[in-house]
Amino acid sequence: MSTITQATGSIGSKALQAARKVHDISTLPQVALNIIRVADDPNSSAADLKAVMESDAALSARVIRCVNSSAYGLRSKITNLQQAIAYLGLKQIRNLAVTATVSDLFKAGDGVGPYRRTDLWRHLVGVGLCVRMLAMRLRIHNFEDVFLAGLLHDIGIILIDQHFHTQFARIIESLQQATPLCEVENDVLGFSHVELGAALAEQWSFPLPALAAIRYHHHAAAYRGEHLATVRCVEVANLICTLKGLSSIGMNLLRFNPQSVTGLGLTATDLKVLATDLDEELAAQSGLFQI
Repeated sequence: MSTITQATGSIGSKALQAARKVHDISTLPQVALNIIRVADDPNSSAADLKAVMESDAALSARVIRCVNSSAYGLRSKITNLQQAIAYLGLKQIRNLAVTATVSDLFKAGDGVGPYRRTDLWRHLVGVGLCVRMLAMRLRIHNFEDVFLAGLLHDIGIILIDQHFHTQFARIIESLQQATPLCEVENDVLGFSHVELGAALAEQWSFPLPALAAIRYHHHAAAYRGEHLATVRCVEVANLICTLKGLSSIGMNLLRFNPQSVTGLGLTATDLKVLATDLDEELAAQSGLFQI
């Protein structure tokens, strides 16, 4: 079994067809996809990432502005990409750049029922921050890749909202507390946001940890592959953020999966401490919500 197949599992034909439609429209800017590709290549250098980012002056300025925010507590101001990359490293700069480009998907459009695009964006950033905190506490070494997985885990929702909006409205209006979102999506569309997101993540060459989290963040127990810890972390962070009111769709439809908690060696006390500490992290990193 290939590593990509491990990460995505079986994806239905309707999801693949929908993914081809979205891919042809090029929803994510090419610069974002190039940044992900370069940063994920072990042979890439800081100069390679700098060259890609310099093709988008506005994006570069947004990243530098974020690096200079109070969240990083710099003693002297960063004035260019070379300094920013040297200070934070390829993958953290990648995360800031991807955060900036993905955030543009959420700036237009009204909500439907309890759902708001701005709330979904806050959910994604919140899960990204929470999952990075969790990965660092568990000493998972690739915690910047884990952050990206958390940031992108629900990208399928915004893609359905944007490209299948009539059906999306029906989905939101049909939601009930007892039925998970994926089940309603399958009833209306024939595929779910996790399938669509994973299909596009594969086409866009997302890192494998992110691909796996997009596909399995609601059911880590079904995942078979080397990124299980990342998938479990995203599932737990998704739950914590939702319970704290940072929901993806304005409702809590999640089913608690104790296997992800116990599989990471976490206790109920650990979760409470993480949820409390997340408030401070969200405040410190508030600039990510407006990047």
